[in-house]
Amino acid sequence: MATTTGAFIAGGIAACGAVTVTHPFETVKIRLQLQGELQSKKAAPRLYRGVFHGVSVIARNEGSRGLFRGIGAAYIYQMVLNGCRLGFYEPMRKVVTSAIFKDTNVQSLGVNIFSGAASGILGAAAGSPFFLVKTRLQSYSPFLPVGTQHGYRNALDGLRQIRGNEGIKGLYRGVGAAMVRTGFGSSVQLPTYFFAKRRLVRHLEMQEGPALHLASSAASGFVVCCVMHPPDTIMSRMYNQTGNLYSGVFDCAYKTVKTEGLLAIYKGFFAHLARILPHTVLTLSLAEQTNKLVRRMEDRVLPSAVKERL
Repeated sequence: MATTTGAFIAGGIAACGAVTVTHPFETVKIRLQLQGELQSKKAAPRLYRGVFHGVSVIARNEGSRGLFRGIGAAYIYQMVLNGCRLGFYEPMRKVVTSAIFKDTNVQSLGVNIFSGAASGILGAAAGSPFFLVKTRLQSYSPFLPVGTQHGYRNALDGLRQIRGNEGIKGLYRGVGAAMVRTGFGSSVQLPTYFFAKRRLVRHLEMQEGPALHLASSAASGFVVCCVMHPPDTIMSRMYNQTGNLYSGVFDCAYKTVKTEGLLAIYKGFFAHLARILPHTVLTLSLAEQTNKLVRRMEDRVLPSAVKERL
């Protein structure tokens, strides 16, 4: 295992590689989640009718620029979020396991879930302003707008306008929803990944390598999507508002379900699945490789005493 600093860097690099491939599905997902916001099913327009229809409509009307809106902010967010999530998970797990069981090698599901959730919540809080501006950039469309529209030129301009118009508080609008969403996802992502990995090795006798990483990541990605999508929908709507349409997480959930029905919190689920499956596979598979690379580099340049402190 690389040092905490090394794991942070490796996790961030792996996540950036994954987000490059999956960002268009994230754009479609956000627009599907905002489509028909607080409107009855009969009154709500269906500008985007699904994953592939959404991709084709955006590509046809806005080109690749439309599909990749907010990619710069996405890179920064992924570096922060997954750096924290993959960098702090194992150190947290070891500390908590050692405190409870006096042995860091013990595998406890409860401790694993807690460590995954805690590391993800830290990353979500730290990266929230970047996810905020990314969401607003992706929701913007000069052709088929859904939700509140924000005409930011780029991520930096968006952050500047939010800071100027809404203050520091505005930069952290919806951070509570982001922490809930990421806590849910992180609590199951790594524990599910390592659980699937151990079971595949034990029962199918799979060997360490890309095939094992791919299968474990796919299992993890599916579970993450099922658990994380409802708070993800709430977060997208809270991030995209500029007024006081929603006073908080529960108010947003209540208004959404009351006006649009229970299934409204699962709007864009298949777009989310289309994004998160390859994203999780690529992030965790690349993290295995980047961790090895970083560890080799650390072994060459860092003395043992220094590595123990990082």
